[in-house]
Amino acid sequence: MQSRINALIRDAIARHSIRAVILQATKNGRTIMTKAYGYSQTGVPATTNMHFRNGAVAISYMSTLLLRLVDEGKVKLDDKISKWLPNLRDSNRVTLRMLASMTAGYHDYEIDPALIPDRLYNNPFVTITTQYQLKLALDEPQQFTPGTNFSYAHSNYVILGLILAKITKLPLEVALSRIVLRPLGLKNTVASIKPPIPLPALHAYSGERAPFFNVPLKDHFFEDSTDWNPSWTLAHGAIETTDITDMTRTAIGIGSGSLLSRRSYRAQIDPHIGFGHPAPTCERCMKLNRYYGYGIGLVTNGGRGQWLLQNPLFAGEAAVESYLPSHRISIAIVTTFKPTAYNAQGNPSPYWQVLWAKIGKVLAPRDAPAVPPGVG
Repeated sequence: MQSRINALIRDAIARHSIRAVILQATKNGRTIMTKAYGYSQTGVPATTNMHFRNGAVAISYMSTLLLRLVDEGKVKLDDKISKWLPNLRDSNRVTLRMLASMTAGYHDYEIDPALIPDRLYNNPFVTITTQYQLKLALDEPQQFTPGTNFSYAHSNYVILGLILAKITKLPLEVALSRIVLRPLGLKNTVASIKPPIPLPALHAYSGERAPFFNVPLKDHFFEDSTDWNPSWTLAHGAIETTDITDMTRTAIGIGSGSLLSRRSYRAQIDPHIGFGHPAPTCERCMKLNRYYGYGIGLVTNGGRGQWLLQNPLFAGEAAVESYLPSHRISIAIVTTFKPTAYNAQGNPSPYWQVLWAKIGKVLAPRDAPAVPPGVG
């Protein structure tokens, strides 16, 4: 099993423009393998104790915090958010559930051209405030009537972060640490909106700014993006760095519902397959499917089994933390890219997703992750 996984990763590095990989896989709570491959920097091998940004993994922490508050009777998922943010547009029509399940209809500030490319590609070290995130989100009209469609929008979780702080009467990073991270046993997951990553840091490299500077693809524009400012990415207090062991603990703890009641866990992992549809007034609206379902802060991937995961991708780094409850298998993997990974639009090859799915097939042949046609 380990030799097959080693071969898959070495092939990804040799033929599919993957620069470095850190992997940890477990079954029934026992570690199958923990290994690093490739190079963090020129002449500096990647190691299993390196830290990196976890991106959307923190969304699963925020949704778990919300559901713990539900379990404690402090809120209900169908409470209107006007209870906490009465002056926010459409707050009397949007519920906590809608925010957490990406069905509220707010514009995603992350794909607003005022942010990317205009502001961040001019200066990737600039600090983006919560106020600016909300301004971009609310400058555009509602994408759809709340609760009637699905659209992945980081704006939902910026708003939810403000509400969670109000409910708990704690800064978001403190509430997450006390109520979610510590109970999960996480030791190296910390919040910071500042660029530095705790040492040793896995270095990431990006070619995404090449089109912005009109650099031809053949020139393979490439730069170290490790210390780009992450303040734009999510709710402040939920922008975090981590390591591969904490990613595994997250996959198992969140994926098994260890912190939640059975009812809340079922709600968190419900994939809502078939819900949603593309719409001309909505940038990211889609129909949820077996390749990509969405519960409450968790992505689901069908196949015959159901993998529960988060799969962040930004600033030259891609990762997956995933759990297959039926087999008690976890896979945590983080990858960085070579210059040849990027296309003319500045997007990296999706092969990192294929690599995760192939590793999943080795570990659970009959319940391998489902990869959409044409990916990789």
